[in-house]
Amino acid sequence: MYRQVPTHVDLPAMERDILGFWGTEDVFHRSLEASEGRPLWVFNEGPPTANGTPGTHHIEARAFKDIFPRYRTMKGYHVPRKAGWDCHGLPVELAVEKELGFSGKRDIEAYGIAEFNARCRESVLRHVDEFDQMTRRMGFWVDMDDAYWTMDPRYIESVWWSLAQIFDKGLLVQDHRVTPYCPRCGTGLSDHELAQGYETVVDPSVYVRFPVSSGPLADRHPGAALLVWTTTPWTLVSNTAVAVNPGAVYVVARTPDGDVLVVAEDLAEATLGEDFDVLERLTGRDLERTPYQRPFDLVDIPDAHYVVLADYVTTDDGSGLVHQAPAFGADDLTTCRAYGLPVVNPVRADGTFEADLALIGGVSFKKADDTLVDDLRARKLLFKHVSYEHSYPHCWRCHTPLIYYAQPSWYIKTTQIKDALLRENESTQWYPETIKWGRYGDWLNNNVDWALSRNRFWGTPLPIWRCPQDHLTVIESLARLGELSGRPLTDLDPHRPFVDEVTFDCPVCGETATRVPEVIDCWYDSGAMSFAQFGYPHQGRELFDQRYPADYICEAIDQTRGWFYTLMAIGTLVFDQNSYRNVVCLGHILDEEGRKMSKHVGNVLEPIPLMDEHGADAVRWFMLASGSPWQARRVGHAAIQEVVRKVLLTYWNTVSFQSLYARAAQWSPTSSASAPPVSKRPALDRWVLSESHRLARDVDAALDTFDTQRAGRDIAGFIDDLSNWYVRRSRRRFWDGDPAALATLDEALRTLTLVMAPFTPFVTERVWQDMVLPVDPDAAPSVHMAAWPTADATLIDDVLAEQMSLIRRVVELGRAARATSGVRTRQPLARALVSAPGWTSLPADLVAEVANELNVVDMSSLSASEGDLVDVAAKANFRSLGKRFGSSTPAVADAITQADAAHLAAGLRDGVAVIDVPGIGRIDLTHEDMIITETPREGWAVASGEGETVALDLNLTPELRSLGTAREAIRLIQECRKTAGLDISDRISLRWSSPDHDVATALREHSDIIAGEILATSFAEGAPDEGDYISEGADLHLTLALHRA
Repeated sequence: MYRQVPTHVDLPAMERDILGFWGTEDVFHRSLEASEGRPLWVFNEGPPTANGTPGTHHIEARAFKDIFPRYRTMKGYHVPRKAGWDCHGLPVELAVEKELGFSGKRDIEAYGIAEFNARCRESVLRHVDEFDQMTRRMGFWVDMDDAYWTMDPRYIESVWWSLAQIFDKGLLVQDHRVTPYCPRCGTGLSDHELAQGYETVVDPSVYVRFPVSSGPLADRHPGAALLVWTTTPWTLVSNTAVAVNPGAVYVVARTPDGDVLVVAEDLAEATLGEDFDVLERLTGRDLERTPYQRPFDLVDIPDAHYVVLADYVTTDDGSGLVHQAPAFGADDLTTCRAYGLPVVNPVRADGTFEADLALIGGVSFKKADDTLVDDLRARKLLFKHVSYEHSYPHCWRCHTPLIYYAQPSWYIKTTQIKDALLRENESTQWYPETIKWGRYGDWLNNNVDWALSRNRFWGTPLPIWRCPQDHLTVIESLARLGELSGRPLTDLDPHRPFVDEVTFDCPVCGETATRVPEVIDCWYDSGAMSFAQFGYPHQGRELFDQRYPADYICEAIDQTRGWFYTLMAIGTLVFDQNSYRNVVCLGHILDEEGRKMSKHVGNVLEPIPLMDEHGADAVRWFMLASGSPWQARRVGHAAIQEVVRKVLLTYWNTVSFQSLYARAAQWSPTSSASAPPVSKRPALDRWVLSESHRLARDVDAALDTFDTQRAGRDIAGFIDDLSNWYVRRSRRRFWDGDPAALATLDEALRTLTLVMAPFTPFVTERVWQDMVLPVDPDAAPSVHMAAWPTADATLIDDVLAEQMSLIRRVVELGRAARATSGVRTRQPLARALVSAPGWTSLPADLVAEVANELNVVDMSSLSASEGDLVDVAAKANFRSLGKRFGSSTPAVADAITQADAAHLAAGLRDGVAVIDVPGIGRIDLTHEDMIITETPREGWAVASGEGETVALDLNLTPELRSLGTAREAIRLIQECRKTAGLDISDRISLRWSSPDHDVATALREHSDIIAGEILATSFAEGAPDEGDYISEGADLHLTLALHRA
């Protein structure tokens, strides 16, 4: 027999009990052991950084990381789930710097690299327990005890090996390039890091006169100046050249103020205004090598300051003449190198100008703008100055404005594998599909080389040793490093400064080789997890061979240019194959008002309190099924509470209902032999079982394509169908202990519990333990070790589904009609007339369901009596008609007005209405083309919608009124039973009295019906017995006295 399932449930408390059960029984590890030997389905965990506290967004990602491994396990796969931790990089370093009160790299070096890195290691471990607590609390099954750590020596050795492979392919090189650089952190950033740190700022946009100093242009137009536009005035200090497009047309123009300026013809009016004279037209190529006077003489830049040609210059905005500062722009550097121009950089590594410079010495590069603009204005070189708002790159961790900075750095030449990356992306399944060639595809198509090295401390050291002769040796393991250095190093901590101290004789020339000082981008660490988590190739070869590539990864949308990219890039670089097959890309989590959650704003929802208030199942369901997971979603208490009410409690109440009535009837699924075969059961039973098999099929199909929203919608719809239609319409049968009804609900709930299990692991486990294990000795010990339900296609009845859908629509219309009438629901009505396609072909038992639900004696077809019940009016819907008929719309509208409205309404109920329009001919009209208004005539209530109509006869005979009174009495007695604390199966003895003649007559006439409904062995008029529970029914002037029989 089922266990007793209480009506009321404290979901968070229940979940804590289940956590205890899982822990005591070691269910997760048992599920892994039980699935050993099955086909593998590989999930790779994206490693969080544990030096910060977990947030609600971590629940979202973890819910998606948990649901599909659970689902695939139920589908017969073995799904190993290895946790991971991202340990290195700027996020950790900056947090430690803040704790120590440091302001930059000099403070770290003075403190000691070993000591600083020890603090970083401690910081990484600080919040692991909080992440572990959140992970366990939300039911995310992942192996925390066998997690990979990117700071582990075995992991680092694997990363070194991969870098050696890339170096051997000629794709890891050192070069002097302009890269994004953070002056606060003192290191360059890669492009995928750059993409995460844009912030909106207001900067000066200046147009500056560069006087032409000599040459043919100066001879023809004395006093002429090049009009140069820039949004970074601080770079004018390093101006080396001015670039023009060789094919563009430029004009020499005189303004009303007498200025003679060179500007692109396409931009002349926007820049100079409408009132100017064109003195000469010439191409950009004609301007090549025209010398000019630079705007500042603060640094020495020899053999420079003339016009150069560059195809990248456009005439879309600005002036069409672009100032060149090769130390601060990649395009500038390429262009100036082509002309052999020098590269001069007066900005120091901390982002300030050299101290000995006049005007701006020691000033931060961004703060120098105002001073320089004021100086240009004072010397009458400033033509125009406007402020403009735009996105400017900032450090993704410390939020310092970045500078594009020419410096030596190590690069992975990802541009050389662009075609391979595009090939791998083509074979990868993205969810949503739009990301594949949208956001991510754009990123690949505009791919630049990966700036790998970082001039920092806490990271994987770049495993390259260099001798004075510039010979490079790349180390792939500590064992190899020990061989070269002549001492055992397998136990060496491979971090700085310890690895920096290891030297060896160069294998090429014999001179001493020392390690280059850089560490690598921490994003490379996480991107190497597909093999480094196993220590491959130094160990874990078999595991890697089995589990590469992964079947599934998942993170938020910002990882398209982060972890998703580094995983694909490294996999393709090293193995010529992407490291994942399917990727789910999630939208961000916002607060209830659509704002990003922030501790500063005070709108953060802490994960543990959120789950302790509503339950982890409710939070998981919201994340997985409420709205599109690809879009940003608003999270709040009200939305999650709605999940509790509409989904979880409705499911729980249905389970409790089944337990209650099955136990009362001493029924168990093992006695289901007394239930007839499905084909012999009533239509409602066959329908709900059909829908349960449809649910198993459709949710399977949705989860197979990672569509949790569609799966959740199907599950929620079935829960509503089961509770608010099947149970509602079958309640009498459950009271009677009908084996067919109990068997049907048992089968439907079992299927529902199984398909819900990956979404809501706690409540389904509780139901499994209470409703399945006690009655099925062959059941799995946990719902999460059970097999996915098999959908029996022979039981899915589409015709029955359509018929049930029709009668439910009719019921809704009937309820709407009754609501307008003012006649109470329990008052029986003589008849209801229905007009709807398919109504006349419904079997009698389904028509009876409608009659019972609407509380009417007779159900008939409306068509024969329609003209007597309603006045019908029809008018044109001009919006719909306009799309179809254009200029002929007035003629069609007039034809609708002139037509018989009742005839049109009848036509629509059959699908289309046909009218003749002068000059056009016969046309078909649909519901969208007309607005039909039906006004009930006296004595009738009518409701219509989508071509279907229900009319209720409101005339009440004395017999109907009497029956209505009896049903009101039943309601009062049932409430009295509940208040008296009786069980639903308790039989009672009842005495009643009423001074109201009509009430007393109704109770006498319908005593048998009432007694049957209230389980009364004795139902009689009279005074109460001693000890009776007494209740006054004021609505009916009825006194009730009852006791357990």
